[in-house]
Parts: sequence; structure tokens; C-alpha cells
Amino acid sequence: MHPALNIAIKAARRASQIINRASQDIDRIQVTRKQQSDFVTEVDRAAEAVIIETLREAYPEHSILAEESGRSAGRDTGSEYEWIIDPLDGTTNFIHGVPQYAVSIALRHKGVLTQAVVYDTVRNELFTASKGAGAFLNDRRIRVSRCLKLEDALIGTGFPYRAFEHADAYLGIFRELMQKSAGMRRPGSASLDLAWVACGRFDGFFEFGLSPWDMAGGALLIAEAGGIVGDLAGETSYLDSGNIIAGNPKVFAQLLQVVAPFRSAALNA
Repeated sequence: MHPALNIAIKAARRASQIINRASQDIDRIQVTRKQQSDFVTEVDRAAEAVIIETLREAYPEHSILAEESGRSAGRDTGSEYEWIIDPLDGTTNFIHGVPQYAVSIALRHKGVLTQAVVYDTVRNELFTASKGAGAFLNDRRIRVSRCLKLEDALIGTGFPYRAFEHADAYLGIFRELMQKSAGMRRPGSASLDLAWVACGRFDGFFEFGLSPWDMAGGALLIAEAGGIVGDLAGETSYLDSGNIIAGNPKVFAQLLQVVAPFRSAALNA
């Protein structure tokens, strides 16, 4: 296992201890609304702090991009390495007691994702990947599904919850997929949804308006599990655009076809 992946796992497990303790007494948790339908808790901040502390101990020169604290440079301000962190992906689920959330940590080197951890703290499912070395769930190699046809595919998604300017396009795609797929699911944690594509539980996934920390870990998992991740045009700018399509190769291609008529100048990729 790559040393950086070991450190990321250590950081995720330390964060999970904070999250799991807090989940036993949710009513005592302090919740702040960042914007409409977007919440942060003291648990998010504490989990992020311990992740950053763990990463900084091992790699003080690396830069960090984290959901709650933003971007910070390491000791080497010109570092080619950047950690991308979501300490608690699925905060709304968490504060409602819905057991669907995860810790997501990824490492990017010269703009390329190289290490990923998505840790489902509820089920104790640890998804890991290193570029070129495959994807794993609790040390077992995982692969994307073998589903060939969209009509047989189970598709994951996430409803728009902050920005609604593309709601009509989203609902149009959703309507098409309701009719053309085997079913749609919206569990509420994008990083975990992507991990489920990687291990074959979902055959495909799409969502608009995500942040890099929502996607980075899961995207590498899928790529290393034999799947494809892209923006709405099928290109690689999803971390910049925030719009993502993912799936096994067959389903990915068919999802692109469904999405294509709904793309516009404002929702290009």
C-alpha cells in the first residue's frame, strides 16, 4: 500500500471516531446553516481538524483543499501535491440520524488524482484506491458492474439543493431516466454514491453542482475499478464544472446520450 494512502486511512479512521461518538447523541450537536439546505456542524469541523492534523504530521509540505476551511498551502508553497477533504459528506443525513454519510480524502499530484479513501463510518466500509493499483473495499478488490443496458441499470443521483438554475434540465434528465432505467436512487452522500458505482451497487451516477471534495475520492475509485468518470460532455473537467456522470463503460455512454439534449450554453459540461 502506498504510504500516502496509509496516512489517509489513518486520518479517515481518526475522523470516524469523532463522527461515531457524536452520532450517539445527535440532539446535542450544534448545527449552523451555511446557506439554503447546506449545513455544517461542530462534528464536521472537528473531523476536518483531525484529518488535517494527521496529514500535516506526515506531509507538512503538501497543500490542502478542505470543505470547511478552504485551501491552505503547506510548508512548500509551490507543492505539486494537494489533499482534497470532505470530513463528513452527507451532513444533512447525519443531523437527521439517517445512516448514510462518509469521510472522503483524496490526493492530487500535478492535477491528477493518485490516492483515495471513502470511509462509510456507519457500515465500517473502507473504500481505497491508488492510481494504477486498483480499487478495494476492506482489502477486497472491487470492479464496476457488468450491466450492459440502461434499461437494466440502477442509477444514483443527487437532487439540487443549493443552486436551482438548472433544475428544469435536471428534472428532464430525471424524468427520462425514470422511464429508461431499472430505477433511481438518491441516498444523499455523493462520495458514497460514487464508491457504490465503483463496487457495482450502482451501475451509474449523475449530479450537478458538486464541489471537488464531493467527487475526488469517489472518482478515482471508479477509474481504478474499471469505470469511467466525466463531465456532462464526457470530458475530464468534472472537478472544475461540478457536474459529473459516472458508470461502467456501457452505462456511462448511455447516460451521456440521455443528458446530451438537456445541455445548454449555461449547462455545457
